Amino acid sequence: MKKILIIEDERPLAEAVAFNLEKEGFRVDIALDGESGWRRCREGGYDLVLLDLMLPGVDGMEICRRLRREGDLPVIMLTAKDSDLDKILGLELGADDYVTKPFNMRELVARVRAVLRRSGEKRAGKEEGTLRAGDIALDRERHEVTVRGQVVEMPLMEYRLLELFLRHPGKALPREYLISQAWEGDYYGQSKTLDVHIRRLREKVEEDPANPRRIVTVRGVGYRFEAPGEEA
Repeated sequence: MKKILIIEDERPLAEAVAFNLEKEGFRVDIALDGESGWRRCREGGYDLVLLDLMLPGVDGMEICRRLRREGDLPVIMLTAKDSDLDKILGLELGADDYVTKPFNMRELVARVRAVLRRSGEKRAGKEEGTLRAGDIALDRERHEVTVRGQVVEMPLMEYRLLELFLRHPGKALPREYLISQAWEGDYYGQSKTLDVHIRRLREKVEEDPANPRRIVTVRGVGYRFEAPGEEA
């Protein structure tokens, strides 16, 4: 049985989330402040953390930063902050998903399941040295991409963008985040340059690039990679 830690200072909300998760078969613990939450994280035994950002004591960003220094425990941020800057910062700190309040409980449970599933796939990929999503595989040791069983030649930027998508399937990745990660701070072109690389990447991984089902546009944000079985 998967075990989840909720770090949330609004007790009624934390208990409501715990109730819904327990109904779905999860074991749940609650911490009502940052310090006790971090202490429970250090004790270990959890499969995922639901983490509020604005906590008394140690805030959620600092807890996420510490978790990423020590390992890859999946984190979903729960917060009233919904600006693009907050989302980018959360993603850059290594959060696996970002949910803004108020949220639908069924959607939250679905996101918890999706992050746990992706975490399992990520661990399997690390063991193999390969990131996979359906018929797409990226072998980091060989620096090689295969699509539907065929090796595909891929320039460096397209390779980096694909790696980012495979690392964060199902998450809307802001344009600023994709640019900062793929170009590693060495980006001086126009933002439409990103769209050009995305178009070329789609031509290599999509069955029908004119109607993309893997790399989809998230209007006003950026792009999202849909792993098989997670398409809208």
